Amino acid sequence: MSIKHFLQFKDLSKEELEHVFARSKWIKDKFKRYEPYHPLFDRTLVMIFEKASTRTRLSFEAGMQQLGGAAIYLNTRDSQLGRGEPVEDAAQVISRMSDMVMIRTFEQEIIERFAANSRVPVINGLTNEYHPCQILADIFTFIEHRGPIQGKTVAWIGDSNNVCNTWLQAAEVLDFNVHVSTPPGYEVEQERAGLYGHEHYEEFADPMEAARDADLVTTDVWTSMGFEAENEERMRDFADWQVDGDMMRVAAKDALFMHCLPAHRGEEVAAEVIDGPHSVVWDEAENRLHTQKALMEYLLLGRVQS
Repeated sequence: MSIKHFLQFKDLSKEELEHVFARSKWIKDKFKRYEPYHPLFDRTLVMIFEKASTRTRLSFEAGMQQLGGAAIYLNTRDSQLGRGEPVEDAAQVISRMSDMVMIRTFEQEIIERFAANSRVPVINGLTNEYHPCQILADIFTFIEHRGPIQGKTVAWIGDSNNVCNTWLQAAEVLDFNVHVSTPPGYEVEQERAGLYGHEHYEEFADPMEAARDADLVTTDVWTSMGFEAENEERMRDFADWQVDGDMMRVAAKDALFMHCLPAHRGEEVAAEVIDGPHSVVWDEAENRLHTQKALMEYLLLGRVQS
């Protein structure tokens, strides 16, 4: 099997994603039954962090160990990357000493350059532009609770950030619709989102209209990492874009609520929503572990059948 990377959501086809979702279910079922499964015995994952994280590190490190392999954490402050070593050189060395690399960094260009010089699969743990592992877990969570996502409507309320961009890519690959509502000045940038067209999304000035009859309502913090200097301005601009009980009541009766976490109750989401009956955020967070295990299995071993 040739080297395959997961740098954007659209790097995997619909058929490949369906395989990963099926394997996620199988792997999660074994995990819940405390049945060991070690297909990646003696394999090593290197995790490179330029941006801090709780869920990304924990899910990848625990996941690799549960698959029988080892995970090595590298912070750029503790490596030559933080001392100016070219990304291309680092990729050549690191990929000769490991079986897979996960990178959580700033510009997408960094991870693209690394992957172009890597001898092993590279996974995007988050960049300024995309967060494909998060949406992999989110869609698997939707499938667990409501079945196939094809033809459904997802309402994205808030900033058109890396998570929003990835939802838009996923809609193109898996054939569902995204309603996007952002404050003026924060609209979707189609080229930055990596979209082919706009057939699978619609933009709404009114967030209530975006959420109307949606099967899933989702959001993220108003100020992402790297934009802290804009925090006060964003608090003012996004004040009317909180996902609250009124918004969930105009969504579909059985609509789900998701948030990639960490969440700020009283800002982008009301406590009554994130802690209420529509919320599946804890399943969503846990599923990062299971979908990433299935992803790593696929990138290293191909289509495993059990």
